[in-house]
Amino acid sequence: MFAEIEFDQQGLVPCVVQDFASGEVLMLAYMSGQSLEMTLETGDLHFHSRSRDELWKKGETSGNFMHLRQLRYDCDGDSLVALVDPAGPACHTGERSCFYREVLGSASPRKDAPAAPGEPFPVTFEALSSLERTIRHRSLQRPDGSYTVKLLDDRELIAEKVEEEAEEVVRAAREETDERVAEEAADVLYHLSVLLASRGISQAKVLEVLNARSG
Repeated sequence: MFAEIEFDQQGLVPCVVQDFASGEVLMLAYMSGQSLEMTLETGDLHFHSRSRDELWKKGETSGNFMHLRQLRYDCDGDSLVALVDPAGPACHTGERSCFYREVLGSASPRKDAPAAPGEPFPVTFEALSSLERTIRHRSLQRPDGSYTVKLLDDRELIAEKVEEEAEEVVRAAREETDERVAEEAADVLYHLSVLLASRGISQAKVLEVLNARSG
């Protein structure tokens, strides 16, 4: 049925799962022909457990389902990438991603050990999605003295701040170093992210608009 996919001797193919909106890698699991068929039929990720030798649906016990947005296969057809909208943490430990420890890092190497503070540090492509989650957390927890909360509660103020920061990055582009331009651009991105959050607009929505304009 899946002539483009090369299953191994056990009839399985590895599948890397990524967040559709952010590109973050969430987990790795294996699919059989049956689980691949179920995934495509239902729109929810199904895998084959190698330890139990049975079909399983991601989120069936936790409620953290993964809704398929796109399924890709690699150049030689022996591995898959599933781009998904996750309904919750990918890892059974409660972590957002199963890949929450660094090799030779300070976290315990034992199975299912908790993450170490500050690890792994956000890499470049994770910056905006990490910022968006931080803003969402501030909105929910509302810590005293939070600048982000102050901006979220005052749409006129956040609009003024975006305008102000945009003027500053333009001025830096005309008169200052590349480093200063990058710093001012970061201020624009932060304030723009807060403005979007204050309107309930996700970064993904904005990126989808850009994708629609491509070509």
